[in-house]
Amino acid sequence: MTSPLDTLMARAEQLLARIETVLPQPLSAPPDWSVAVAWRYRKRSSGHATLEPVRHVSGMALHELKEIEVQKEKIERNTRQFVTGRTANNVLLTGARGTGKSSLIKACLNAFAAQGLRLIEVDKADLVDLPDIVDVVCNRPEKFIIFCDDLSFEDGEPGYKALKSILDGSVAAATPNVLIYATSNRRHLLPEYMSENLSYQHTADGEVHPGEGVEEKISLSERFGLWVSFYPFSQEEYLAIVAQWLSALGLDAAAIAAARPEALIWALERGSRSGRVAYQFARDYAGRTDAQTTSPAGIADVAGLAESSTI
Repeated sequence: MTSPLDTLMARAEQLLARIETVLPQPLSAPPDWSVAVAWRYRKRSSGHATLEPVRHVSGMALHELKEIEVQKEKIERNTRQFVTGRTANNVLLTGARGTGKSSLIKACLNAFAAQGLRLIEVDKADLVDLPDIVDVVCNRPEKFIIFCDDLSFEDGEPGYKALKSILDGSVAAATPNVLIYATSNRRHLLPEYMSENLSYQHTADGEVHPGEGVEEKISLSERFGLWVSFYPFSQEEYLAIVAQWLSALGLDAAAIAAARPEALIWALERGSRSGRVAYQFARDYAGRTDAQTTSPAGIADVAGLAESSTI
């Protein structure tokens, strides 16, 4: 006959088992790294975290990215140093939207994947788990870019301090096979307010020093060793990008020239001359003119990481 104490212990064990299923869990067993070159870090509602392989990686190539040659050279050089075992920096890509920031990172992955480069996409909300991710990959022979797309923080968000610590503030030494590449439309990743100008201090010799709040905001972006800025495209740069995508989609030189007026109207209606807008126009125009719309292997969406299983 079961005693009351045995019954109580059994019920307590059942209760603990249920509680454990809803508590945040560390990464499960390391994945099979041979099945993909890109991964997504995902945390389920149960609290369990996994690294999911991206089965279909964007085929973006470096030569397809036009009018950002200076930025391309910096990112490509830094990534080459990284995969060849030389010193390299964490990278912050900031500036105008739709100018190729995330596309450049994807193109670098394709360029160096054969040399052991791998990418892990991490959402802003999951940055608090960066130490766990680093622990999983730190002893691997591959080189890992932890990719944070469209990164920005509001005051007090927990991921801010986690990222700041992992970049250059933790007592743990930097892991030589991990770098962080982040894109943002904000140069310092945090909102900046007019009232903060009042915190600046003026010294007797005329120097200006920012207040503590401003210093705190600058301190995160400064921990990225390499800053790469992107700027809005001029009209001719925009048209050059349109021509690149129309050519890739199968249009000849005459058709591309004929498309220029419509490309300008398209940009005017959208209020932007970005690379993303150029690509969207090219897809629309090529489809309407019965061009060869079966994209070559190198064609991919420049609009950033899709929400589906494709990077």
